[in-house]
Amino acid sequence: MNETSDTGYRVLARKYRPARLSDLIGQDVLVETLRNAFESDRIAHAFLMTGVRGVGKTTTARIIAKGLNCTGAEGGGPTVEPCNECDACRSISESRHVDVIEMDAASRTGVDDIREIIEGAQYRATSARYKIYIVDEVHMLSRNAFNALLKTLEEPPDHVKFIFATTEVQKLPVTVLSRCQRYDLRRIEPEVMVAHLKKIAGLEGVEIDDDALALIARAAEGSVRDAQSILDQAIALGTGRTTVGQVRVMLGLADSARAMDLFDLVTRGDAAGALAEISAQFESGAEPLAILREVSEVVHRVSILKVSPELAKDPSVTPEQRRRGMEAADKLSLRVLARLWQMMLKALREVADAPNPRTAAEMAVIRMTYVSDLPSPEELIRKLQSDGAGTGSAGTSSASPAPGSNGARAPETAAGGSGLPLPPGDATPDEPEPEQDASLFSPASCDDVDASAPDLRDFGDVVELARARRDLRLVVELENHVRLVSFAPGRIAFEPAEGASSNLAARLAHHLKEWTGARWQVEVEAGGGPTIRDERNRRDRELFELAMQHPMVRAAMDAFPGASIEAVRTGAGASGRDGREAWAGNIGTG
Repeated sequence: MNETSDTGYRVLARKYRPARLSDLIGQDVLVETLRNAFESDRIAHAFLMTGVRGVGKTTTARIIAKGLNCTGAEGGGPTVEPCNECDACRSISESRHVDVIEMDAASRTGVDDIREIIEGAQYRATSARYKIYIVDEVHMLSRNAFNALLKTLEEPPDHVKFIFATTEVQKLPVTVLSRCQRYDLRRIEPEVMVAHLKKIAGLEGVEIDDDALALIARAAEGSVRDAQSILDQAIALGTGRTTVGQVRVMLGLADSARAMDLFDLVTRGDAAGALAEISAQFESGAEPLAILREVSEVVHRVSILKVSPELAKDPSVTPEQRRRGMEAADKLSLRVLARLWQMMLKALREVADAPNPRTAAEMAVIRMTYVSDLPSPEELIRKLQSDGAGTGSAGTSSASPAPGSNGARAPETAAGGSGLPLPPGDATPDEPEPEQDASLFSPASCDDVDASAPDLRDFGDVVELARARRDLRLVVELENHVRLVSFAPGRIAFEPAEGASSNLAARLAHHLKEWTGARWQVEVEAGGGPTIRDERNRRDRELFELAMQHPMVRAAMDAFPGASIEAVRTGAGASGRDGREAWAGNIGTG
């Protein structure tokens, strides 16, 4: 399993580098495929190893090179279990075999470098069975270099094998991918990684806590090389025995138990306690970003336990953390956890970008604590219904800002959708016209109109005809700049409002003749009434006043001091300019 050296210290990542396929961990599919290929003598001429850093791409390439050229004690053929004793195996392990050429494509990216490979591939191996080219980080080659390699890669001489390794396979041209057998090396699972690190610690004769090994496995994120490098550093730190506390301090991580404490304080809405806890963790050496990341891990773990407890068998989680996670999952709803997760993602971005990470983390914690105990929409509706029933017409309401005030907005809830009745004796108001920008592009505006004989009963029909004909400029002018004096079939008299174009009357007459086939007389007179937009605003104000008289709205205003009515709409299913539907309101809370 390990490479030995006569002199000098070798880091664990090199000392315990796999020497044969059976030493690879967590790559069972790759090992089985290569074993069957070698045993059946179906060995490809080009291999492509992909995967994240430190999972064994280059190591696997060297094992394949040794297996192809291993002579063994009896001089056998290619094998998946090289002996590591013959001259070929030893020289390949030490990167000094003349027929196994390793090239770093990150530093040799040009056509001239590839030309050396193409020219050298024409000559047979000097002392080995195959001449093998191992190209690491192959995605770094230039486009011209790839194009120069394609022909040789597709039809190489029988004595040549190519083995490519890359961490960014998506950057490779499709023409290269189609000429290689691709092997995807997976991230190492935490339980496999912990067992591997424990075995190395035993071979090194050092003691290290199981919790510390779990912490190292989680920090490595599936990379064996990263895990071994962290373990090497942890062994040096522990001087004989390494504890989980030492590893956590070394990695700059927050204490997972204290992260759970912070999570509990946030979900209870204890802002002062949460700020004291985050300050204590910061003073202990944990970075603000690391603290919030640890809390986000807690949110994720609790959510998993809430949905499916049997999926939470993570060896990097201690039994105490799992127990507390189960308790939190029983108390919190999935809606609260999902809301907290979204806020946590936003907080992580803010802390990462903030000039003072600690300040940003504290503000994020304050925000989460105050949002944690907000009622759900169902609870809010039930409260409004119960408060409204008890308050009746005698209830009092606090002074609320006028429509369009600067009150903060919150998610809108349609009172009409919950079946709230109108106040007794109040008439159902007419539906107000939709806002201009929405109505211009509504599906109804695209309906075809029979232009041969349109039924224009009033001025509103004229506006609808212009909208159906998609003359949006005319629609805007008719609604905002026309004060109607009189209307009759074939004749319109109006007073232009401020901002009206000078040729509005002539253009309207021209369009009506074009659309209806009849001549229309359009005149400019004095004494016009309000514009359509003015009338719409008036009706909106009446709806606001009517909404403020409703006991349910008064109860909502009392429950949320400083709230303002953001919008009042008639029933969502209303259609037509004069349709009457049940009242529904939207309330923005501050």
